[in-house]
Amino acid sequence: MTDQLSDPAPLAAAAFHVATREELRPLPLEVAPRLLGGILTVVLGDDTVALRITEVEAYHGKGTGPVPDPGSHARMGYTQRNATMWGEPGHLYVYLSHGIHSCANVVCGPEGEAGGILLRAGEVTAGLEIARTRRPAARTDRELARGPGRLGDAMGLRHALHDGIDVVDGMPRGGAVASLLLRDEPLAEVAAGPRVGIAGVAGTDAFPWRFWIPGDRTVSPFRWGRGAAEAAASLRLDAAR
Repeated sequence: MTDQLSDPAPLAAAAFHVATREELRPLPLEVAPRLLGGILTVVLGDDTVALRITEVEAYHGKGTGPVPDPGSHARMGYTQRNATMWGEPGHLYVYLSHGIHSCANVVCGPEGEAGGILLRAGEVTAGLEIARTRRPAARTDRELARGPGRLGDAMGLRHALHDGIDVVDGMPRGGAVASLLLRDEPLAEVAAGPRVGIAGVAGTDAFPWRFWIPGDRTVSPFRWGRGAAEAAASLRLDAAR
């Protein structure tokens, strides 16, 4: 597999620091762009994989923020499945998608209010051979973590083994240690738009809660969720009246 994604110089030149809980305490919609360009690292046994975060989506739970989010796992309130979203910021909410893929969210917002930032895509910057072994279906390196399920697989994260793992203090969980580094200087250019594959109005421009690095080849393609294209058309008609 050969696919040189980017010149390593910009990454080497950037300065990073370990994310703090205070930085992650604001609402996910505010924090989400700040994660772009950050580095997530997971050490699992003797294997270490790190990636540069290139695409994220914000999600708010019931009662979180001024606008109800119908696309969130916590839209109806607290459940056993989404319990991690309601806890201390700086942990990963790892859930199972379609019964197969484990997807990772950085928990953000005040403790007691549900919030998460889905890690949608990234560029593997360390542990390429390990990620390739975990993602044998990837045709090129840029596809290793291009999409949230692929990202979880490449990083070795598993529901429910790693749900709740702490990326601030680096406490082990499920045999893994995870850490999140943020850029000292946020990226100057960030794109925003509707979330990918989310049903109904939650997947339209009414919720431009997806953020990505413009032009980055690892960013996942947009696709409508069930009924979202129709909802978007209805919103445009209403705006035109």
